[in-house]
Amino acid sequence: MFGAQASFLLLVPFSSLFIARFFAGWKTVVFFVIAGRSRDRALCVQDRVIRLEERLRLHALLPAEDRAHINELSVKQLVALRFASDDELPALARKTLTQNLEPKAIKQSIVNWRGDYHRV
Repeated sequence: MFGAQASFLLLVPFSSLFIARFFAGWKTVVFFVIAGRSRDRALCVQDRVIRLEERLRLHALLPAEDRAHINELSVKQLVALRFASDDELPALARKTLTQNLEPKAIKQSIVNWRGDYHRV
């Protein structure tokens, strides 16, 4: 059986074999590019949902005088604040607004973590 396959490969011109392998490799590259782009789009959508959820959560938990400043928080700050528990979120959000904390500092300030177990 191996001999029959070997003789078949000898009958196929080199250029046809090269073209077949080239297109098989090209399809693999295209597949991985599409898979990567799909994951990027899913993460972008998830970040938008996180921003919306955190703005709604802040609106519900912050006092009226602090609600006007929710839009002053950056996206990275909002993403970092999502790990704070409901009890410590108002004070931490106020501290973030007044001291312009970086996301790493926000995460280090959190005492009671609220896990995000549904991340893509």
